[in-house]
Amino acid sequence: MTRNASRFTDTIALVTGGTSGMGLATARRLLAEGARVVITGRDQGRLDVAVGDLADLDDGDRVLAVRGDVARLADLDALVEVVGDRYGRLDVVFANAGVASFHPVGDITEAEFDRVVNVNVKGVFFTIQKTLPLLSDHATIVINASWTLHRGLPGASLYAATKAAVRNLTHTLTAELGHRGIRVNSVSPGYIETPMFHDNVSPEARTAAVAAVPSGRTGTSEDVATVVAFLASGEASYVNGQDLIVDGGLVATAALSMT
Repeated sequence: MTRNASRFTDTIALVTGGTSGMGLATARRLLAEGARVVITGRDQGRLDVAVGDLADLDDGDRVLAVRGDVARLADLDALVEVVGDRYGRLDVVFANAGVASFHPVGDITEAEFDRVVNVNVKGVFFTIQKTLPLLSDHATIVINASWTLHRGLPGASLYAATKAAVRNLTHTLTAELGHRGIRVNSVSPGYIETPMFHDNVSPEARTAAVAAVPSGRTGTSEDVATVVAFLASGEASYVNGQDLIVDGGLVATAALSMT
């Protein structure tokens, strides 16, 4: 999956949670290959920084930043209005925005449950629903899932359940949107070096994580961006309803506790 400077020429892409980590890396990859990219995030300051980070690839008017929370339907309605007014359509949606939660099942409060489900499930579902009128025929949707939906990981009951939900959504939407030629896939990242990873995993657990990965390292956001770009491209025109695990072999070998 080599870089192709023209693979996404004339493509309009939306990346939710595009201010850091896998979202920002994917926005950068799509821009580098010719797309116009809309990024979203809840914090205007972080959005401004992200736009600055992408400035070297923006040779005109190819980056649009829209502040909003995917868990708030009014924000999604506003996003759709802005994108519709600016571009009139979307060709790629990377439903990436998500939050982490790693606690023993007995410690999870109703407030924590609502916080995680509102972003990881409700946010993904309504991002797709609200953008459907803008999606061109033969558009592509990629959902950010997680390796934890494939293995039982102590302390990840809530987080993994939300990722299993959106993985199942991928199956359903593949069937429902196929008549329009819209492809829907997901990616399941493993241990990826992102701010969220460092915020939720102790240094000791990170050392153990590396030891559990056959590839001998944690992944990078660029590793995931490469796979998302492939799924969004015509090169994956017959890949539909699938989950691509980007984990250095973790799921194929041994599970690891984070608690």
